[in-house]
Amino acid sequence: MGSAVFSFLHFVAVFGILGALVIEWATLTESPTYREATLLRVCDRWYGIFAGIVLVVGFLRVFYFEKGSAYYFGNPFFHAKMGLFIAIGLLSIYPTVRFIKWRPQMADGKAPTLSSAEYRVIRAVLRLELVLLLGMVLCAALMARGFGY
Repeated sequence: MGSAVFSFLHFVAVFGILGALVIEWATLTESPTYREATLLRVCDRWYGIFAGIVLVVGFLRVFYFEKGSAYYFGNPFFHAKMGLFIAIGLLSIYPTVRFIKWRPQMADGKAPTLSSAEYRVIRAVLRLELVLLLGMVLCAALMARGFGY
């Protein structure tokens, strides 16, 4: 039962990351309103929470549930999945920092200002994160079915 619960939590957290990214990507505009900027900041916070849950639950699954650490550490798709997770995490730093820097502008209830270049970069980063997340899920499916041995 424990294995099923942790598997469920892992999936929920991954879907949470996906949902947060999709909402951020769909909400981001070149001239965000105060409401849109608030939603972006909230989604980004949830993105971080879900990423933390994925890490903790994933760690527990590798070492205490499922197939055991030897299975995972010996599988190239596990390493690819972890590499993609790290890449996504590193990419997410830029939008997160930008959203945090909006705080002073939004303190008086004003919408933040965003340059065209900054908008394009954030949008491209969010899009790339979504693509890499799909690759990560593919690696997880291949790994779980024994590919890579």
